[in-house]
Amino acid sequence: MKSKTLSMRLTQLLAVMALVSLGLQACAPMLVGGFVGGTMVVSDRRSSGTQLEDEAIEIKSSSRIRENLGDKVHASVSSYNRQVLVTGEVSNPRDKEYVMQIVSQVDNVKSVLNELQILPVTTYSERSKNVLLAARVKANFVDHPELSSNAFKVVAEGGTVYLMGRVTKREADLGVDVTRNTPGVQKVIKVFEILTDDELRALLPAPAKR
Repeated sequence: MKSKTLSMRLTQLLAVMALVSLGLQACAPMLVGGFVGGTMVVSDRRSSGTQLEDEAIEIKSSSRIRENLGDKVHASVSSYNRQVLVTGEVSNPRDKEYVMQIVSQVDNVKSVLNELQILPVTTYSERSKNVLLAARVKANFVDHPELSSNAFKVVAEGGTVYLMGRVTKREADLGVDVTRNTPGVQKVIKVFEILTDDELRALLPAPAKR
């Protein structure tokens, strides 16, 4: 009962965030993960410095895309451990490449996965569905006893869900399975950084001494 209540609260929170972001016509990516309302999650597998770099990458990239292309494109930028995912819609291959150049030139970007689609730009109503789909996936992670939900960053675009994070292969496989079984998910794309079990143990806090 407790986990179900937590899932419902998470979904409600994301629904509110979707409405607020859409009302402000924000260009922030439709995602759930390392940041909630701009607040960094404490139990993150990135260093605090890397978390700040990722936030800066997202803000600077979105700002520069907006300055150069305005409303011609819908490009959402998601960064995790300086690996950047760009999703959304552009009207032609030239704009898709231009967005790639803009993001690649932002400080601290390590790599860019350009998943922009050459399609008509979506409406704010359509984008709100992306937020809710990501929230459903994240809620299912919260409910799963073998997954650390904060290890995953979830991005949804038109039925396709992108999973980011620093996870072991077993966690990645479980995360993909949970996502595929979430209603509304049509396709899952992995953008993981795979850790060994030893690497994960090194990242986890040491147990408290008694």
